[in-house]
Amino acid sequence: MGLYDLVFRTVLTRIDPERAHHLAASVIRAIPRLGLTAVVRRVCRPDPSLSVHALGLTFESPWGMAAGFDKNADMIRGLWALGFGHIEVGTVTAIPQEGNPRPRLFRLVADRAVINRMGFNNRGAQAAADNVRRARARVAGPIIGANIGKSRVVDVADAIDDYRQSARLMAPVADYLAVNVSSPNTPGLRGLQDDTLLGPLLDAVLDEAGGLPVLVKIAPDLDDEAVEAVARLAVAKGLAGIIATNTTIGRAGLVTDAARVEAAGAGGLSGAPVRARALDVLRIIRRVVPADFCVIAVGGIESADDARERLAAGATLIQGYTGFLYRGPLWAREILRGLARASRA
Repeated sequence: MGLYDLVFRTVLTRIDPERAHHLAASVIRAIPRLGLTAVVRRVCRPDPSLSVHALGLTFESPWGMAAGFDKNADMIRGLWALGFGHIEVGTVTAIPQEGNPRPRLFRLVADRAVINRMGFNNRGAQAAADNVRRARARVAGPIIGANIGKSRVVDVADAIDDYRQSARLMAPVADYLAVNVSSPNTPGLRGLQDDTLLGPLLDAVLDEAGGLPVLVKIAPDLDDEAVEAVARLAVAKGLAGIIATNTTIGRAGLVTDAARVEAAGAGGLSGAPVRARALDVLRIIRRVVPADFCVIAVGGIESADDARERLAAGATLIQGYTGFLYRGPLWAREILRGLARASRA
């Protein structure tokens, strides 16, 4: 048992998960504030052999932090120091919102998983854009994606204008935009994955993006036919890529006690249990999109072996989030070293 694993099991599991996340965020934000960026980067930076060209950009490595971890774009410099080649901030909404009532984040330790129903809690797209500008003024390193979603108070019928506003604010500061229509925690949001609704929404975001790469993030709960339909629509609309996948509303195959899972309630499940379906969705998408179309794989990636599996299945880039909770602050370093060893083999 490693040191972090010991601390996690004996200390962190006794702390409310959302409070533990805020504590971790404070430490990550402290890295640049204490002048430790260069020191941490020296230990965690990716091997040059891992560089990837995608979305018209050069990524230090394929490995990035998924949306949901840095909701307000205030951990960018710290996460870059820890080795993440890109950081997808958000999900941000045009209108600031508190999210769903607490408790809204639950660990399933036996499954190495998390259930969340955060509900896009964030300080709004304008605040996130300001934070990205400040980060860029201090460090030129990380590639920054902006994940945008629907404000809760906005009706689904008015979603297009709401996404337009977020895209208008984030496009000038981000390297790419990710359209989130797949979180299970905003009422009506997943209905926007229907191609009759998704097409006009993507057109609006593309219009506001002004040539910036736009991707769409989809749910693992779509059936195979629907996944193919979204993939074809994304190509037809001229999107730069797809992010596969978001969290799942499914609960099949969990080893955590059923009563505990039921007590956690509704929300998106992330972590190891999503791995198999996320991999299936990646393979389905790769079959129907052009070879140079960017597919970002996320969902259940915890180890270097998981990362290699997604890359071998056709992922252009890969992301993680839940694994940070279970593997600790040197998680990105572990993934990157494993990938570098494989590239030299």
